[in-house]
Amino acid sequence: MSVPGPRFGPVTSATQSATQSATSRWESQRSFDELGRPLRELTFTVVDLETTGGSAAAGSMITEIGAVKVRGGEVLGEFQTLVNPHSEIPPFIAVLTGISNSMVADAPGIESALPAFLEFAAGTVLVAHNAPFDVGFLQHFNAEQGRAWPTFEVLDTARLARRVITRDDAPNCKLSSLAKVFGSSTTPNHRALADARATVDVLHGLMERLGGLGVVTLEELQTFSARVSTAQRRKRHLAEGLPHSPGVYLFCDDRSRVLYIGTSRDLRTRVRSYFTASETRSRMGEMVNLASSVTGIECSTPLEAEVRELRLIAEHKPRYNRRSRHPEKMHFLKLTREHWPRLSLVTRVLDDDADYLGPFGSRKIAEKCLAALHDTFPVRQCSDSFGREPSRSPCVLAELGRCLSPCDGSVDATTYASVVRRLRDTLLRRPDDVVDAINARMSELAEGERFEEAGVHRDRLAAFVRAAARTQRLSALTGCAEVVATRREDDGRWAVHVVRFGRLAAAGVIPPGADAHQYVAELRAGAETVSTAPGPVPAATPEETEKVLRWLEKPGIRLVAVEGEWVCPTGGATRHVALHDAVNVSRQSLVPFAERRELTTLHRPAR
Repeated sequence: MSVPGPRFGPVTSATQSATQSATSRWESQRSFDELGRPLRELTFTVVDLETTGGSAAAGSMITEIGAVKVRGGEVLGEFQTLVNPHSEIPPFIAVLTGISNSMVADAPGIESALPAFLEFAAGTVLVAHNAPFDVGFLQHFNAEQGRAWPTFEVLDTARLARRVITRDDAPNCKLSSLAKVFGSSTTPNHRALADARATVDVLHGLMERLGGLGVVTLEELQTFSARVSTAQRRKRHLAEGLPHSPGVYLFCDDRSRVLYIGTSRDLRTRVRSYFTASETRSRMGEMVNLASSVTGIECSTPLEAEVRELRLIAEHKPRYNRRSRHPEKMHFLKLTREHWPRLSLVTRVLDDDADYLGPFGSRKIAEKCLAALHDTFPVRQCSDSFGREPSRSPCVLAELGRCLSPCDGSVDATTYASVVRRLRDTLLRRPDDVVDAINARMSELAEGERFEEAGVHRDRLAAFVRAAARTQRLSALTGCAEVVATRREDDGRWAVHVVRFGRLAAAGVIPPGADAHQYVAELRAGAETVSTAPGPVPAATPEETEKVLRWLEKPGIRLVAVEGEWVCPTGGATRHVALHDAVNVSRQSLVPFAERRELTTLHRPAR
C-alpha cells in the first residue's frame, strides 16, 4: 500500500506533473459549476407576488401569484392565479393593488395555489425583483404545508441592478424606474403577472448590458461586481485546472515570480473567487492583474495546506503576502547564565543552557515585556561583565532602588540568586509575581487618577502574560520527540498527523477500508526526520507550531502515540490570557470612564 509521506517544500517537477495530471482529469470531467452555465441555455421563472402585508411571519398572506417562464429570450409560458387569503385585505392594500375581497372570495387557497406554482417552476432558476420578499413568502407557506423546499437557485434583479445601474441611468432601482430604463413593453402596476412581465424585460436588459462586459454565465451574473474589472474576470480560466480539495495555490506573474500564496479547503472554488465580486481587496485586484498563472498543490488535510503555505511564503516572500514573510525576524528575552545573571533582548536562541522567553513578533512588544519583568525583579540591567566580587560604582537605577546593585557589593550572591530563581520560575512556570506586582501598581496609579501611567503598566503586563503563555504552550509540544494524533474531520474522513519537536512531519488520510494501525505505522515510518532545536524554539516556525497546536486542541482528537512529556504548568500564564483579551476588547468599545474602571477591576489576578 502506498502511504503519502511529508509533502512540503518548494514546487518540484513531480508536483508540476501531478498538477498537469490533475488538469487533464478535470478537463475531461468538469461539472456545470466549473464550466459555468451559459445564460442563453438556462430556463428562468420570473415570479412576483401580491400580499396583504410585508411579512409572512407576522401573519400577512399571499393574494396573487404571477410568473413568466423564459429561455433564450423566448417566453415559454405564464402562470397567474389569485389566492384567497382567508382574511380581510387591508383597504390601503386593495387601493394599491386593485385586488378586493370580492375578487379573491372564490379563488383557491395557498394550499393549492403554491403546489401548482412549484410544479410550473420546477427545474428552473427563480428570478424576482427583491427576491428575499417573494421567495421568503413562498418558503414560509411551503414550510407550513410540510414540504421540503425545492433546490431553486435564485437571482435578484434588484440586487443585480444596484451593481450595474448608475444615478445617470435612473434615480433608484425600483421596478418602475428600471422598466423605463430598459423600455419594458409592460408597465408595472402592482399586479403580479404584469410586474413579472416587466421584471422579464429588466432581466433581459441587465443581461444585455453585462454581456458586453464578458458576463455570459449564471455564475458570473450572480457574482458580478463593478469593482471587478473586465480584465480580472477574463482571467477566470486560470482556476480551471485546480481540484476541489485542500491545498495551496500560488499566483505567479509572466516571469514565474510568485506574487501571492494562499490556502483553501477547496482550491478551485477559492481561486475562482479572485475573479468575482467576492474578492474586493484592492491589493488583490492589483495582484490578479499581474498574474499569468496559478499553480495548485493538493494536500491531504487542511492542516498540511496551512503548514505548507507558511513554508512557501517564508521561501518565496511574495510581495502581496503581508504576513509570515519573515519568520526569521524574531526576538527573545534571555535570562543569562553567569555569575550575576541579567535579562537580555536577543534575536537568536543559542544552545547555552540559558532560559528564554518568546518569540516576540516585534522588538517593541519584547521591550514592554522586559520592562514588566524589570518592574518586578530588581536584577541588574547593565550589560557589563564582572566577576564574583565586583567593586564598581553603582548606577542610577541602584540609587533609585530599582537594582540590587551587585556591582558595588550591595547584595550578596545568595540573595541575588534567590531573586533570579523567582524570576526563572516566573518565566517558565508561574507568572504570579509579575501579575500581582503590576496589578498593585496599576491600582495605586488609578486611585491617583494617573490613568496614562496605569495604561503603560497594563500594556506591559499584557505583553508579558501573552509571551509567557505562548512560550509555555510551544515549549510543551517542542519537548516531545513525536506526537501522533488522528481526528475525524468534517468530511467524515480520519486525518492523521505526525508531529516531531513541534514540526509537522507527515500528514495523511486513512483510506476507506484500510487497516488503520498499518496505515499509521507506515505514515510514521515515512515521516520527515526532524532534529530538535535549542531552547524553547520549535523545530519549525512558531506560527507553524501554533497551527499544529490549534489542531491538536480541537474536540475529538485521539492521541495515537506520544514520545516525551506533553504538559503545561497548571499555574501557568495561559489562565491570565483570556482576562487580558477581554480588557483589550473593552478598551476598543468602552467610554473613557469605563476604561478607567477596567484598570482597577479587570486586572485583578486570576486565582
